[in-house]
Amino acid sequence: MRNVLCALVVFWFGISVFHAQIPQPAYNAAFLQNEVASVYVVIEPDSLNLLLGDSLYSGHEFMATVTYQSSVLNLTLDSIGFRARGNTSLASQKKSFKVDFNRFVAGQKFQGLEELNLNGEHNDVSIMRSYLAQQLLRSGNLPSARTSYVQLYINNAYKGLYINVEHLDDEFLDLRFPSQANGNLWKCAYGADLTWLGTNPVNYQNTYELKTNKDSNDYTALVHFVDVLNNTPSGSFACAIQEVLDVDLFLRNIAMEILMGQWDGYAYNKNNYYLYQRESDGKMVYLSYDLDNTFGIDWFNINWALRNIYTWSPGNQSRPLYSKLLAVPYFRDRFTFHLNDILSNVWNVSTLQTELEAKQQLISPAALLDDYKGLDYGFSDQDFSIALQQAWGAHVKSGIVPYLQNRKTSALSQLSAYQALPNPCQSGLQEIAVPSGKLLYVTDILGREIDPAAKNCIKILNFENGTQQRIYEMD
Repeated sequence: MRNVLCALVVFWFGISVFHAQIPQPAYNAAFLQNEVASVYVVIEPDSLNLLLGDSLYSGHEFMATVTYQSSVLNLTLDSIGFRARGNTSLASQKKSFKVDFNRFVAGQKFQGLEELNLNGEHNDVSIMRSYLAQQLLRSGNLPSARTSYVQLYINNAYKGLYINVEHLDDEFLDLRFPSQANGNLWKCAYGADLTWLGTNPVNYQNTYELKTNKDSNDYTALVHFVDVLNNTPSGSFACAIQEVLDVDLFLRNIAMEILMGQWDGYAYNKNNYYLYQRESDGKMVYLSYDLDNTFGIDWFNINWALRNIYTWSPGNQSRPLYSKLLAVPYFRDRFTFHLNDILSNVWNVSTLQTELEAKQQLISPAALLDDYKGLDYGFSDQDFSIALQQAWGAHVKSGIVPYLQNRKTSALSQLSAYQALPNPCQSGLQEIAVPSGKLLYVTDILGREIDPAAKNCIKILNFENGTQQRIYEMD
């Protein structure tokens, strides 16, 4: 090992300024970026009639066979589960579907996945808003789902163009939080405003559904998090919330959602997000979900491209995770930093337009053959072709590209000046003298030996005289 010859510039263990790099898994054969694959589902006709009829809202999975065909893979899997998915989309004419590979065959997976989420995007004339949202999350160093496009056939009948969106489950967590992915994951449905409902876990279970470690049914961490969020005295809130939440990651995530015009998430509609208790430090991590109502989709007669970024949530409803954080000057300043960083380094309208046009060209043949896209709102082939630039009307208030430009212009005009305020819960950036003597090895907080040069993580330095030093060293 090496001798430590100089002082390290570090933070004391506890609070970090920038969130760590989020691993972004490579696109594999299940998520092709330059090809529209074909998915063939074969199911007994009586089962299909039940699935689309009396069992539509039951969540029951019917046994089927699925074949995935592309230029790089041709694979058939038997005895898979198949059902309709979604909430309000269950009532649509163009249904969304879930393919569950291990429902009837334990351990069966496809390209490392237990499930495929095939979304019909009946709401979105462009069929591209979910895709763009996930791409922006990925480019912005935020946890994101991989996506691709597929043509769906059921019993050899073409059901249209679908977007395949990676499911948030154990496999998703393993790829984004390596070696720390065994914590609890909660799916937060409509009504999940994170207001205090008391200490009884039962009060939370209908709205916050535990999706991992189900046998334990342990809501202790969630209840504690909501308790800290709502009941901590204002004088100690800034420090207490950072002990239970990755605040910086949340601020960056919610900044991205606000720029997208994601009104159907936490900050406006108390809906559609996940909370994951990260195994490494026990802190909650916010994960975006269901991002089709974005980039100019509107049902409230609100211009989301112009709405104020600092007063996004409804004024007459409680959204403590947004409003209480932004009431703290340091957190508001960090929120401003992330908005400015995203707008400067991720939100390049001309680059995004080029990427969107290329993707539209890729999916156009399948989209134009899709007769289901017009059943719910009357979307035509022409409407799809001009959707990047022009508003369709009704709930589609803007083309995607004009929204991107208008949101950027509006947000930049609303931004406060970034002040680089110090975190009130740290003594400040300082030089800390490393104990004299030879450095033997470096571990993470779980005791696993890591590279001494590792950055953006908590490191424990172990010296030959038996002393230790905990540090957080940034790039």
